[in-house]
Amino acid sequence: MIDAKDKSLARLEDVIVKLRNDEYPLLSGLVIRVGGSRIFVPMADVIGIDEASVRLQSARLDLRPFTRREGEVLLKEDVLGHRLIDIAHSALVKARDIRLKSTPEGWVASGLDVHRHSWFSFGAHEGHAARDWHDFLLLMGNQKALQSLSTSTWIGRLKPAQIAKIIEAASTQEQNVLLAQVHADPELEADVFEELDETHQAQLLKGRSDQDVADVLSRMRADDVADAVMELPQNRRLKVLELLPPAQNTKVLTLLGYNPATAGGLMGTDFLALPEERSIADALNMLRTATTQQPEALTTIHSLREDGTLGGTLSLVRALQLAPATLLRDAVDADPVVARPEDDIIAVTTRMADFNLLTLPVLDPSGRVLGIITVDDALEAAIPNDWYRREPGETGVRPRAVERRQA
Repeated sequence: MIDAKDKSLARLEDVIVKLRNDEYPLLSGLVIRVGGSRIFVPMADVIGIDEASVRLQSARLDLRPFTRREGEVLLKEDVLGHRLIDIAHSALVKARDIRLKSTPEGWVASGLDVHRHSWFSFGAHEGHAARDWHDFLLLMGNQKALQSLSTSTWIGRLKPAQIAKIIEAASTQEQNVLLAQVHADPELEADVFEELDETHQAQLLKGRSDQDVADVLSRMRADDVADAVMELPQNRRLKVLELLPPAQNTKVLTLLGYNPATAGGLMGTDFLALPEERSIADALNMLRTATTQQPEALTTIHSLREDGTLGGTLSLVRALQLAPATLLRDAVDADPVVARPEDDIIAVTTRMADFNLLTLPVLDPSGRVLGIITVDDALEAAIPNDWYRREPGETGVRPRAVERRQA
């Protein structure tokens, strides 16, 4: 670091930035070392930066020791050498280099590189170029700084399954950072917990109070809640179940009564069903308001006879192709493919594959719909548990095991 007369003054130790949602982090100051002390230099005192040096407008420095303020981010201390999320690959990588750029509003951190070399520079290294700063998400312990970013522009840029995959690969400290961010969005938090494998889900719920666990589970699908409850210690299961909303509690208790390796154990309780004398327009209107139900379960319309038994099924695509005034009794397949609660996984998946089904209704002995199995749940049940174990760097998302409710 030199002054305007090229006199050497000190050694640059770190760079302070302010995180911003959709913009590059703005440099707010430098940390330099003079003798045995670290001191702060505001960016207003900096007149030039290049690869060899930082130039100050004056040799006069405020020699008071640098004290880090809450929410400040130091590029070398907080980012360099730490792991962060590569959004495109939904994977954890390590920051090896930070690129700075001069803009009309000041200097910004504009890029990151995951290749090993010096800690910040201005141009591309031979053989590869730095990537845009916004291609990555920071995973640092400075929660105050991360809280300044909205969830929608930070962790919300990833899908729940991707976040879950990263949490499973993260260290305890990194998990805490991620969980603190998703906790700010209760719906996202529930979606992420649905995607976690049973081991991590149980581990992360274990340290929470019964009420906190119930709050997360109350936003999850009933079949996923049943799985999660059975991973809790036995002395906590009933307590958590009692804290769930009554309607959800009833659904979960029903599902817990079935063997997890059968159609009853695989099915979910969300489905779209109307009396057969109603029209396709009625069904589509009901579909529009079913915003809290599992989308995969809404690809099929079920018609019900006067006695409540299943009259037939109609795919959503076919419904959209017919006149809205068409009555369901005249549009449905009156001989639908169905399952019984005791049918095993092989029978379920074979049936869905043979008939190209996206959903399969599960009926009780009297012909009433108990629930439906969606194709994603059927696939998760059919794929071997170790199938997802791939070489490091691959981005496949693992299926949830069906054995969770066997305890």
